[in-house]
Amino acid sequence: MSLAETFRTWRASPAWRMGMSIGAATGLYGPSFGALAVSSGLSVWQACALSALMFTGGSQFAFAGVLGGGGTGLAAWSAASLLSVRNGIYGLEMKAMLRPPTPVIPAMAQITIDESMGTSSAQTDPVEQRRGFVTAGIAVYVLWNLGTLLGALLGQAIGDPKAFGLDGAASAAFIGLLWPRLKGRDPIALAVIAAATTIIVVPFVPPGVPILIAAAVTTVATLVQQRRRP
Repeated sequence: MSLAETFRTWRASPAWRMGMSIGAATGLYGPSFGALAVSSGLSVWQACALSALMFTGGSQFAFAGVLGGGGTGLAAWSAASLLSVRNGIYGLEMKAMLRPPTPVIPAMAQITIDESMGTSSAQTDPVEQRRGFVTAGIAVYVLWNLGTLLGALLGQAIGDPKAFGLDGAASAAFIGLLWPRLKGRDPIALAVIAAATTIIVVPFVPPGVPILIAAAVTTVATLVQQRRRP
């Protein structure tokens, strides 16, 4: 099969269409992160490096949000690492599902995110699963990084981000990421516990620490929930 025929086959694939649409939608978040990053004290190239290397939206927003709130680099790194644990779990699941050759595992690990796993898992055919993973992963990576660069340049050019409401970008992004997952009594209860814990401890601990305390409390709550289930 020629390269042109291969491309036509991919374009006719449901997984390709799903992956591209998800990539386009997710890429729209990129400028908000870029603007938030420079408003938090990062340079344009540092914001772009975070998107290129860390490449997991929730962790990036947490990292920039903690720095912007006056937290230390260690607190920002801890919050970001905590939120990226799920990517390691995704990697194990994707390796078992897709069975990639060993040489390509590092590249696949870089694009193992919510969107690539979700697109792949939505397919039933093994070929479509691979196409969905690769398409969504690459589409999100490219568009997210372009969006970050655009947002960082615009954020640097407009001056004080508070005048445009960009200081609230991290909170708005987290709400947008969290809201679709609040389905069922248990997720809603955990979200309420995390929010209440954060509000209570914010006046007493340095920036960045509330999210770590809230994560610890919700972890304990999750374990308690699982023990109570038959």
